[in-house]
Amino acid sequence: MKIATYQKHVLNFKQPSRTSRGVLKSKETWFIIVTLNGKQGIGECGMFKGLSIDDRPDFEEKLRWTCAHINFELKDLLHELTEFPSIQFGLEMAFKSLESKNQFELFPSEFTKGAKSILINGLIWMGSEDFMRQQIKDKIESGFKCIKMKIGTINFESELEILKSIRKEFSSNDIELRVDANGAFSSTDALEKLKRLSDLDIHSIEQPIKQGQINEMAKLCESTPLPIALDEELIGVFSKEQKEELLKTIKPQFIILKPTLVGGFQGSDDWIEIAENNEIGWWITSALESNIGLNSIAQYTFTKHSLMPQGLGTGSLFTNNFESPLLVKNGALHYNINNSWNFNL
Repeated sequence: MKIATYQKHVLNFKQPSRTSRGVLKSKETWFIIVTLNGKQGIGECGMFKGLSIDDRPDFEEKLRWTCAHINFELKDLLHELTEFPSIQFGLEMAFKSLESKNQFELFPSEFTKGAKSILINGLIWMGSEDFMRQQIKDKIESGFKCIKMKIGTINFESELEILKSIRKEFSSNDIELRVDANGAFSSTDALEKLKRLSDLDIHSIEQPIKQGQINEMAKLCESTPLPIALDEELIGVFSKEQKEELLKTIKPQFIILKPTLVGGFQGSDDWIEIAENNEIGWWITSALESNIGLNSIAQYTFTKHSLMPQGLGTGSLFTNNFESPLLVKNGALHYNINNSWNFNL
């Protein structure tokens, strides 16, 4: 008989990180630990306050319920947890961890053998112009070929100037530029801003306007000079039918999958299948999980054989993350088999 417990953990940022939703100094996360015959499986429920659909008062109550019913069939548990995608993901992770020879090697591959790596983007956090410029310089010097810059907090003209300065020195063949507006543009001025960004050979823009404006986003995707990637728009869309309807209505150029926010491996698989059937591109990113969640996302991502840079470079953001084999080097995420895990809560 399986026994399950959960435990909360607070990750502390090395420095406050600003997004269009505010400044992040810490990030709460929860771990489900499932034990069977002396063997342990670990999963992370990285619910993101202010963003996750399961940021609700009964979240921990649902975690307790999940642990109490851990001996139900996994598919039945996942169905019961439809409105709690981060718990779905933690549960999938914990079961896969329990079944694996090595509790941290969920998807054995050339990646977990240390033979191959995953291309990732270098993330540029919002801040003063000088701070953003310094981050960009550091990322390029450390070997990143794809830079993702969060925009929408400082003056748009200043953000354009930063992007222009990169393009003066590096062409789109040298550095791929992505921008993430986190819904910061209004539906009335978004198209004009996209036109100005498109002059700079930007690869794509994530979520230019706030989620939930389906018709406005569809019009934007139809007339945009710059590929649009849906991100927050996917949150809270549960059934396969709803997912298909959303993508067929908006017709984005890309979607971005955060397994913690969209229901884990199964939820991500559904989105990928629908996107590919509709000739929509995709990539996968983390949602500020600890190295436990990031590890499972990275291993899963590798099995999808995407050649695009992924958003998996968040492991070094925290002062109290768990030691792991994950290593960012030359713009790629590696699995250093000489480094061991240290999971102490």
